[in-house]
Amino acid sequence: MTRFEWRGGPASVRFESVLDPVELTQEGGDLWAAEVEMPARLRVTYHFFSEGEEHADPSNPAGAGPNRSIFTTPDLEPQPHWPVVGPDEVLDVPSLRIRWNGALGRKTVRVHQGGEPVVLLLDGDDWMYVHPAVAAFESAVKNGEMPPATLVFLPTPRDRDAEYNSPELWQAIRDELLPLLASNGVTVDLSRFVVAGQSLGGLSAFRAALDFPSLVTKVACQSGSFWWKRDLPRHGLSLDGPAGGEIAERLGALPDLSGLRVAFDAGEHEPRMHRHCSVVEELAAQAGATVRVHRSPAGHDRVGWRHALVRDVAWLLS
Repeated sequence: MTRFEWRGGPASVRFESVLDPVELTQEGGDLWAAEVEMPARLRVTYHFFSEGEEHADPSNPAGAGPNRSIFTTPDLEPQPHWPVVGPDEVLDVPSLRIRWNGALGRKTVRVHQGGEPVVLLLDGDDWMYVHPAVAAFESAVKNGEMPPATLVFLPTPRDRDAEYNSPELWQAIRDELLPLLASNGVTVDLSRFVVAGQSLGGLSAFRAALDFPSLVTKVACQSGSFWWKRDLPRHGLSLDGPAGGEIAERLGALPDLSGLRVAFDAGEHEPRMHRHCSVVEELAAQAGATVRVHRSPAGHDRVGWRHALVRDVAWLLS
């Protein structure tokens, strides 16, 4: 059992994707607490919810942005390369800022210039402001696990479902963003170009490899939303449909993916995702892609994806 304590008014502790909220009990004065049975092998983001507001755990030094904390069961080793960042710390952002006005509207793209290969990070806001990706990648480089790389942080779209399920995104990346990067001194060698995405971003990154094979040949995909299928309820947002959704249907035709290298990861604690991810992983390998598969000790949670992100990008660049 793990004890969670909060000082103030009534509160609950809420976990990202893996456990139901737990109401705290008043134990005297302003102290509220609960004991929670945590699953084995779990790293999870959590917060306290009190009086309509979300709060990081003031007694936990490991934060994920200003209102989230990170809990790790004692049977797990610390994640390599990712420093402990408190909820009050403000992360430095890459100094190169590029204004991108094009088919997708106005976006601000940040770039960390680290080396020749370029890594495009979807949902880049999370990797700049919540989880310190620059520090993690620099640590992996210093440790000799990967070559120095340039990180391009694509901002999180307002409507992730719409943008990540539209071919316009990758057309704009090919025809607008890459030339814009080149004009700012960042030349993309497509033979070493890595695209990394999570959830709907992972689905988008993998679909780009099918739709734009001359652009995307190296994909790091964490918990890809392979359940997505356009004709399912709520515009395809359902985990109850056929395994692998639209992507499995396309892979069933066995396209030639021999030029694709892809690293898949999903959380041990998101079992409803497994049947969707597994069928895509298997079909991709059958179609000739070079595939690597892992399962991380987490749920549908960026705190689990972040280790896979560095590890799998390093493999894709090896």
